[in-house]
Amino acid sequence: MTLNILFFSITIKKRKINLQEAVNQEKADKLYEQNRDRQMTIHHFM
Repeated sequence: MTLNILFFSITIKKRKINLQEAVNQEKADKLYEQNRDRQMTIHHFM
């Protein structure tokens, strides 16, 4: 009789971001929202 057991241990840590990364993420989110809104208005005109 063979017993094979495999264990995984997963640790999740909250990533700390600095001010520059936060500013870049905010810019990216804003551009994404603007492009999405533009695509929606173009789609409604067609």
